[in-house]
Amino acid sequence: MPRKDDPRGGRRGGVAHDRRAHANAERPGRAARGAPAPEAAQVSYGIHAVRVLLQRSPQRVRQLWLSSSRDDAARLQELRALAVQAGVMCAVAADADLDRLAAGERHQGVLAELAPQAGDPETVLEEALEGLGTASPLLLVLDGVTDPHNLGACLRSAEAAGVAAVIVPRDRAAGLTPVVRKVAAGAAEVLPLVQVVNLARTLRELKERGIWLVGTADDAPRTLYEVDLSGPTALVLGSEGEGMRRLTREACDELVSIPMAGAVESLNVSVATGVALFEAVRQRTAPAAGR
Repeated sequence: MPRKDDPRGGRRGGVAHDRRAHANAERPGRAARGAPAPEAAQVSYGIHAVRVLLQRSPQRVRQLWLSSSRDDAARLQELRALAVQAGVMCAVAADADLDRLAAGERHQGVLAELAPQAGDPETVLEEALEGLGTASPLLLVLDGVTDPHNLGACLRSAEAAGVAAVIVPRDRAAGLTPVVRKVAAGAAEVLPLVQVVNLARTLRELKERGIWLVGTADDAPRTLYEVDLSGPTALVLGSEGEGMRRLTREACDELVSIPMAGAVESLNVSVATGVALFEAVRQRTAPAAGR
């Protein structure tokens, strides 16, 4: 990242500065002060999301910022201790700066500046699948979910259900924004979110791997509870308003519906995702006779 984007901008750089920075990281009582990173930087905020980052992926955190008005709070001190243990530099910032970087969202007095993640999307997906070994993978494909709150909720459910990776199109869909990270409550830091250029092509590649593609559609002839989800499966859900696109729908091996008993015609995509994922979990964990 260029020097102008350094969150420590405004203070002199060089070797002396680097030595002070490492000293501050090791001494929780001597946090460096300065202006937080500019809006262009990748950030994560919220106590739970940042805690998961520091515990599981501390190498992704460039610097931790704590509210200058409440950095003595017990939960923030816990994060400071985790940062020091991981060698992450910790500093304090005004609430106004944290509010600005969190775009008005509730940051709970903590914000982490992240190092950008590199890697080709197909390679990330390949690594996620290879890491499963002989296990039957469960994947989640979201075709055009644009609301970051919905995407964050889907990631949270997916991580809880043991999903290997979540696949989304790169265009016309929500990406991994700070809002998504906050709503995901730590799931975005441990669950691969793969943004692919050509979703239809990726679905074909999944089928070639022997992964059964099950899409959700209101007009499907069978319900979610009538199909076998215990094998290698990718659950495919569409956008909030339009559902799956034509090519995505045609790529599915099977379409299923979620039975609706009330007057409401459809579920929010994040709710539908949770219902579908945990039906797959039920089938994978229940005794065969009880399925």
